[in-house]
Amino acid sequence: MVAFTLSLLLASLAVSTSATPTPEITAAPKAEVVKRATSCTFSGSTGAASASKSATSCATIVLNNVAVPSGTTLDLSGLADDTTVIFQGTTTWGYKEWAGPLLSIGGKGIKVSGASGHVLNGDGARWWDGEGSNGGKTKPKFFAAHSLTGGSTITNLNIKNTPVQAISIAGCDSLTITGMTIDDSDGDSGSLGHNTDGFDIGTSNNIVIDGAKVYNQDDCVAINSGTHKSITFQNGLCSGGHGLSIGSVGGRSDNTVDTVTFYNNQVTKSVNGIRIKASVGDTGTINKVTYNKITLSSISKYGILIEQNYDGGDLKGTAGTGIPITALTIENITGTGAVSSSGYDVVVTCGSSSSCTGWTWSNVSVTGGKTYGSCTNVPSVTKCS
Repeated sequence: MVAFTLSLLLASLAVSTSATPTPEITAAPKAEVVKRATSCTFSGSTGAASASKSATSCATIVLNNVAVPSGTTLDLSGLADDTTVIFQGTTTWGYKEWAGPLLSIGGKGIKVSGASGHVLNGDGARWWDGEGSNGGKTKPKFFAAHSLTGGSTITNLNIKNTPVQAISIAGCDSLTITGMTIDDSDGDSGSLGHNTDGFDIGTSNNIVIDGAKVYNQDDCVAINSGTHKSITFQNGLCSGGHGLSIGSVGGRSDNTVDTVTFYNNQVTKSVNGIRIKASVGDTGTINKVTYNKITLSSISKYGILIEQNYDGGDLKGTAGTGIPITALTIENITGTGAVSSSGYDVVVTCGSSSSCTGWTWSNVSVTGGKTYGSCTNVPSVTKCS
């Protein structure tokens, strides 16, 4: 019996030792980490091309006295997340008649700033002919701030003499612009500067523009057609242009302006102070727009203009109802004696009583101009004067 048991045990051991050994577990290969240079500095005539090629390989891009060749965009539209861009010295562009833009920046979590004493000089006088984008020389737009998302910031940029429109904001979400100066005042001489809009805002959400100073010959800021939600322009100065504008709204597949705030701004030496333009024959919405604590001075044409009959120009069509203006707030407007004697203080043209509803109008003093005689369907809370 003992011999039999011993035989079984030996047989069992033989089977166990001849079995296939358990394979070793091999760790998965680690993902390759792409290392970026801490800081890269670019300058001179090759700086623009080199910076564009390095858009994803540098954590910080320093542009020092870059001279961008003619007909070329300083293209930083494909930056890696969380890249910092710093402008130093004077950035210039060569001359060519083309559409531009001269500068393009895009990405997530991008931080753009200007060092002390820097300037982005478009030298727009080379293009200025008094016609802007309406004819004459083909003029490049200046700065396409497109697809900046994820808390991106632009801080203390100093921009001078743009050929036409300065800043185009489109496709952006959670973008803050602080302390920007756009100075196209040289274009006042001889009325050569034209269509030099400060900020044109297309489809974008959660935009804050704080402390901007704009000297130009067109809209200081314009919220254009598209889809917008939560736009704020505050603590700004607008001089020489067409004021603080909504629109014109209309003419695109989606024309939705919702929750726009203009707060604590000064508008001076301008054609208009406050302007809301809804285009004739189009559909859309203008809702929850607020103008609060606005100071007007030296306004030549309209202190406040709210129109549903914009047709390629102010007050040119028959007011319609396709783009209702609802929940509008205009309050704390200081403009006593602000409007030229040949201008109009307050103009309101609504297509019907139901297309301009829910308005708040309080502590508004705009005087100096004439009373407009063709206001239509003015909400009872306000006065056309």
